[in-house]
Amino acid sequence: MPITILPPSAPAATQHLNREDSDASMSDDDLPTAPSPTTIVTPGEPITSDPQWMRGHGTYIPPTTSTITSTVAGHLHKTNKLLSVQPLRARYTPEIGDLVVGRIVSVQTKKWSVDIAAPMLASLPLSAINLPGGILRRRTAVDELNIRTFFSEGDLLVAEVQALHQDNTASLHTRSLKYGKLRNGLFTSLSGAGGGILSRRGGVVRSKRQTFTLNTAAGEVDVVLGVNGYIFISAHSQARSAETKDVGLNRLEEGVSETLYSSENDVIDKALAREITRVSTLIRGLVGCGRRVDEDVIVRVYEGAVELEAEERSLGIAERREGARGVVEAVLERLEMGG
Repeated sequence: MPITILPPSAPAATQHLNREDSDASMSDDDLPTAPSPTTIVTPGEPITSDPQWMRGHGTYIPPTTSTITSTVAGHLHKTNKLLSVQPLRARYTPEIGDLVVGRIVSVQTKKWSVDIAAPMLASLPLSAINLPGGILRRRTAVDELNIRTFFSEGDLLVAEVQALHQDNTASLHTRSLKYGKLRNGLFTSLSGAGGGILSRRGGVVRSKRQTFTLNTAAGEVDVVLGVNGYIFISAHSQARSAETKDVGLNRLEEGVSETLYSSENDVIDKALAREITRVSTLIRGLVGCGRRVDEDVIVRVYEGAVELEAEERSLGIAERREGARGVVEAVLERLEMGG
């Protein structure tokens, strides 16, 4: 039996803004408009060839044509005569004041390059850190030679975005004792939680407390929620918690000078390590379920997970759930049923 090959139909997206092909004398109200926010375009999909439209973020014009084409998968938006595509998932866009968790990528003469899940590496200047011993002085050539003793490649740190440069690169600082090197814990990267439309539904909430201590069955656990989608959960640090006490800044820095830039992890009990892993699993499950992540949600879900596990153990039930999302869905369902 012969096979008939039908010609391909025009892409759906080309019909979004190509009504001008049928009538070139439209009124301003009838001009081709961008689709509703529920319309999604894909990379390489033509949008319009009308020269009256200007291309914005997420679009480009191929050299051989005059058609505005999407470069990312996302929602098509129109602002006056400007067309832009807001991606479903994107890398983190730094903003001044954001608390971020990063990893040192390279050590340079007077600064460190830090990966914060942004399109470009951030910089941490030597002048933007606290020196051990509470010393407030200018950084000399000796400090530059010893720069690798403070942070080296692969080290994790929590910092604050201090400034943004013209090329949209971020400059960080760690001048507070709640910032600095991270150790004795578990690093978790939340894929797609640092930017884009989908990350707004599930990700770390800005303008909330992002560093807090969680009371677990095995002891206290410090949780650092970076808005860039990087999370660090560690055993509770007495040195960092001393910041809340009525102690002078210089005396406080002198007290933690020995461990401020240490790269050696302490011995962690198995029970506490299990709780750290549990918290990390629950946070990944919250993002997988499209829930926003903040202190209140984490505390509620953790307490619900502990209660659920205790009940199943007392009843002899060993229900197996698939991944972090399955665990969180069961806990959320239980919390909603309980009001």
